[in-house]
Amino acid sequence: MNDYDVIVVGAGNAALAAAVSAKENGAGRVVVLEKAPREMRGGNTHWSGGVFRFAFDDPREIEPLVPNAAEEIEDFYDGIAPYPYADFHGDLMRVTGGRTDPVLSDILVRNSKETVFWMNEVGRIPMEPALSLSAVRHGNKVVWARGLVVRAKHEGVGLSRSWFATAESMGVEIRYGSAVRSLVQDDDGSISGVRMRDDNGMHTLTAKAVILACGGFEANVQMRTQHIGPNIGQAKVRGTPHNQGDGLRMAMDAGAMPWGQWSGCHATPISADWGEFAPRELTDRSNRLSYVYGVMLNRQGKRFVDEGEDGALFTYAKFGRAILAQPGAKAWQIFDSQVLHLLEARYGTSEPIVADTLEDLLELLDIEDKAEALRTLKAYNAAARGADEGYDPARKDGLATNGELDPPKTNWALRLDKPPFHAYSATGGITFTFGGLKVTENAQVVGTDWRPIPGLFCCGEMVGGLFYDNYPAGTGLVSGATFGRIAGRSAAAASSS
Repeated sequence: MNDYDVIVVGAGNAALAAAVSAKENGAGRVVVLEKAPREMRGGNTHWSGGVFRFAFDDPREIEPLVPNAAEEIEDFYDGIAPYPYADFHGDLMRVTGGRTDPVLSDILVRNSKETVFWMNEVGRIPMEPALSLSAVRHGNKVVWARGLVVRAKHEGVGLSRSWFATAESMGVEIRYGSAVRSLVQDDDGSISGVRMRDDNGMHTLTAKAVILACGGFEANVQMRTQHIGPNIGQAKVRGTPHNQGDGLRMAMDAGAMPWGQWSGCHATPISADWGEFAPRELTDRSNRLSYVYGVMLNRQGKRFVDEGEDGALFTYAKFGRAILAQPGAKAWQIFDSQVLHLLEARYGTSEPIVADTLEDLLELLDIEDKAEALRTLKAYNAAARGADEGYDPARKDGLATNGELDPPKTNWALRLDKPPFHAYSATGGITFTFGGLKVTENAQVVGTDWRPIPGLFCCGEMVGGLFYDNYPAGTGLVSGATFGRIAGRSAAAASSS
């Protein structure tokens, strides 16, 4: 007799969605194997902002998730635009350059709203408006980023805590300090368990189905350097130190097919003041995503991206990586006083460098060529615009730089001319890697012989093919829960056969 019906490797959002789904669909004995100790549990979910991107046709459809929102936020629904399937899928296609897997992306977008409601109802995850993450106050009105209105209450910390509470209440066993080293594979090619290490040594656990949900390789400097490049090798990690690529390695040892962009990653701008790993107690508050309202300079004193290319929630994943490609993997975000009220509250976890002139500010910054930096800022100001020319922080306003500024700034190109001036350091904080495994519509892992591997499923950041070069904010958590739900259902069916 097997030790368990379903073994889930990992304990983040996707893993716990899979465990809950497996129990919901009839699996009797389900265990979650968490490599981290209890105090570090939950994978990258703990560091997330807990926001969910999902499709809906009418803003009123989200009311069951946030029933009190209209009472707490004046004209709440007036600031929300519909976000139908075509818009969500179009955003995903646009930011990935049309490379997102057509089957997986369709499953993700088509199931996104149902998944979030399932998280709320079955997962018992309380939700709230994502006011501090995806809303901008324009005049007396709160305007919401399209598709990004709802988050888990207490963000990623609350999301993780709620998943654990629900899983445990449903009888899911959680084993901490349990590092899975390899899969057990029978002569017929099916997966029948895992080899794991805990404080008492090595053990074999058997099951009819194994779900891998233990993340990518972002915390593994060797794998980052090998697959993504030396600039990413030196990146700070915005997330758990336990995501070392173990699940990917053991799956490929069992014949799984690597899939997706192994040279790609989600690397958000974070404060350069933190150590090699963003502090756990700060969760997602190390992020620095208000660059759209200012300019970014590298240590050579040059701009290197179009800060106004799109809203930050569509550019932050690739701009973090762009910062990592700069000298010293560092940039400075510079703002003047007229936009300070627009900066995310997360900037409050750092002390800005402040001066009354741009010249004085540059003297205080870690920039090697200060003369070039001043030329860059003067050239930007000469091409930039005034607030009275149609500046609108709540949408892409088309207020672009004039002339041949390279790179241009295509939206929110407001002159830096209202002192005092503030500067914040930024680097790229790698959150998760895009390379993963090929899976079927049922989240079953596919082998290099193009046949599904019996008994092996995966979800979360281990699913390859969804993201390329960039990532729309809020998609990762919904993807994790969507494919986690599918993997749990499929594993439960496999365990009963």
